[in-house]
Amino acid sequence: MTSAVSPAFSPARTGTSSAAAWTGRVLSALVVLVLLADAAVNLFAPEKLAEPMAATGFTAALSPQLGILMLVCAVLYAIPRTSVLGAILVTGFLGGAICAHFRIGEIGSGSQIVCLVIGVAAWLGLYLRRPALRALLPLNRS
Repeated sequence: MTSAVSPAFSPARTGTSSAAAWTGRVLSALVVLVLLADAAVNLFAPEKLAEPMAATGFTAALSPQLGILMLVCAVLYAIPRTSVLGAILVTGFLGGAICAHFRIGEIGSGSQIVCLVIGVAAWLGLYLRRPALRALLPLNRS
């Protein structure tokens, strides 16, 4: 019987503590849940977003397309093999949202801060659970 976990990526061989890996999983799961919730609102209750979207220069008719885009980003981020691509797309999407609020003069608004926190959480979650990413971006002092 073979193990489902590859020995090359076990916590003991990569220097990843179990706590760090679980923290990364939980953080990543929270990011996925936030994206799925936002996608659901865009897809199933776009009327609730009509006013905020109009304030940023978007029509409410774009809500379903934005919801599908968020759904795709969330799914790609949730699948381990495509999680890095998903994180890149999530970051781009959230960066666009930050830029839209910046364009209308909302500098440092709650919406921008939430987008920034979600983007940082997406990458931190990946960093904590993916040894290859830690090898690529070492943050230790040694």
